[in-house]
Amino acid sequence: MEPRVSELFGGVPGPGAGAESPTPAPPPGRGSVRPPSASAPARVPAGRSRGAGLARVSSGRGLTPAPTPGSGSTGATPAPCPSQRGKSSATIKTGHKKAKSRPRGRNNPPFLPPEAEEGNIEYKLKLVNPSQYRFEHLVTQMKWRLQEGRGEAVYQIGVEDNGLLVGLSEDELKASLKTLRRMAEKVGADITILRECNVAYDVDSPRRIAEVLIRKVPDDQQFLDLRVAVLGNVDSGKSTLLGVLTQGELDNGRGRARLNLFRHLHEIQSGRTSSISFEILGFNSKGEVVNYSDSRTAEVICESASKMITFIDLAGHHKYLKTTIFGLTSYCPDFAMLVVSANTGIAGTTREHLGLAMALKVPFFIVISKVDLCTKSTIERTVRQLEMVLKQPGCNKVPLLVSSSDDAVTAAQQFAQSPSITPIFTLSSVNGVNLDLLKVFLNVLPPLTNSKEQEELMQQLTEFQVDEIYSVPDVGTVVGGTLYSGICREGERLVVGPTDSGHFLPLTVCSIQRNRSGCRVLRAGQAATLALGNFDRALLRKGMVMLSLEMQPTVSSLFESEIVLLFHAKTFRRGFQVTVHVGNVRQTAIVELIHGKEELRTGERAVVRFRFIKHPEYLKVGAKLLFREGVTKGIGHVTKVIMEQKT
Repeated sequence: MEPRVSELFGGVPGPGAGAESPTPAPPPGRGSVRPPSASAPARVPAGRSRGAGLARVSSGRGLTPAPTPGSGSTGATPAPCPSQRGKSSATIKTGHKKAKSRPRGRNNPPFLPPEAEEGNIEYKLKLVNPSQYRFEHLVTQMKWRLQEGRGEAVYQIGVEDNGLLVGLSEDELKASLKTLRRMAEKVGADITILRECNVAYDVDSPRRIAEVLIRKVPDDQQFLDLRVAVLGNVDSGKSTLLGVLTQGELDNGRGRARLNLFRHLHEIQSGRTSSISFEILGFNSKGEVVNYSDSRTAEVICESASKMITFIDLAGHHKYLKTTIFGLTSYCPDFAMLVVSANTGIAGTTREHLGLAMALKVPFFIVISKVDLCTKSTIERTVRQLEMVLKQPGCNKVPLLVSSSDDAVTAAQQFAQSPSITPIFTLSSVNGVNLDLLKVFLNVLPPLTNSKEQEELMQQLTEFQVDEIYSVPDVGTVVGGTLYSGICREGERLVVGPTDSGHFLPLTVCSIQRNRSGCRVLRAGQAATLALGNFDRALLRKGMVMLSLEMQPTVSSLFESEIVLLFHAKTFRRGFQVTVHVGNVRQTAIVELIHGKEELRTGERAVVRFRFIKHPEYLKVGAKLLFREGVTKGIGHVTKVIMEQKT
């Protein structure tokens, strides 16, 4: 069902709107959980997510970290120990029967969810002096986990396969980490200890567990790339925050950090972003930040980084809303970062940008900026205001306020696995408070797609969406965009279109660049610029696609879509004109027919037939659709393309 987000756009929830449960369901296990002994019955805490069993999801109160025992050796705040939490009794499901467990004391060990065969998370009880045969098997296993995580894997040391947190002695943990380093060296990877935790038992010697991040750049690509769209109201500090993150220098309080991000003179003069710009932040295999500090260039950053965060800086002013929507629909961001000013709270377009992210189902986290200008009570008021909005029926989110490095690691892991979790950061771009927590979060944040989904997209025929068009001296015509499916290589012959008459034109890809550095092969999901040589720029426009010669592309001006009207002042009826966004397509369309109804009101759902008024477009069934006109807004998906022309 479509998310109920009409109230975020100023409307009233309608009958066609659905609601989702605010509490994420626990991941399914692979079998029954066996207790370690008859006297110590096991318990799987409800709501616990994979790899982040160090926090508790509590319905209505959000994600609450438990008390922190002991101290870690990695410099980060140690993980809360699950053994000190829980109610006096718990219910375990075994088959179709329910059994009450006895009250859990200190001897009752805590659990993570059972280890999954797929995914990039591996449980290991201990890795002490393995035989050569066992070592080779462990290396092969690590390669599999890295492949599943597209170059990243997380190892939980001191944890059994069923999720039991056993813990290790200090010597065993050191020996296990030493073996893990040998395994990582064997596959050409680096390890970073994210956190360590004491597991409380009634024993004389303390038992510890460790969570370790393994990172290796796959041989067939340069780096792992995640795209983050930056949303928020005008003057909330979006561009300044990006300038601080990517340049490595704090702001002076008057906007100096954002000057390098602006593309036009009027942006520098007004201090407001009106166009879409891209900024990169890299992390090397050890988790260290790689940015423009120390006079690095973009090429050096790409060569040094094994993980790249590409920020898409979007406009906050309402008059540039069409540019913001185009950035969200065409550039396919993996995540969105909603920036809220601590001194103004939810104001201007903040609620509208939140609604757009939810309508397009883009996972988002929130950054409260400018905390250096506010008192503690003002910051707390802004946090409460955001929590109220996030818990509304239209959002159904579980807010998690990040206040330590441990919270940041937990938030990154749960955020990628549960769409209900919404991390909230409070920071300042002037004095740098809590900036490191955001960097830790971005460093640990895993990709949404696994290697299998990536390979399935790469097996399809080539489809490249054209989002930007340039003319570069001595290079010729250059197009920028995202490769939706397939593989694109230098020298490959493709067709581009549709033109105003609905035809496709042949062309050749001369060269490829990603993040301002050369690239010979482009894979599905990656953004890049393609040089087309002397191809006439006048024949190109935004919204076109470049397709493989084997495809038989069809174009049409007429299509049908199942929509939900999020907000409309009066009634939505035949003849109404709206601006339709479908992927990188943005064009005015007229409503030709509403199936089964004469008119629509806010919150109602129907199948509507649209017709583009200018020229035909390349559309695919199932594509997400968003339309707007003034205060009128709606979402849906394409259900039928009525073919009129064919190449």
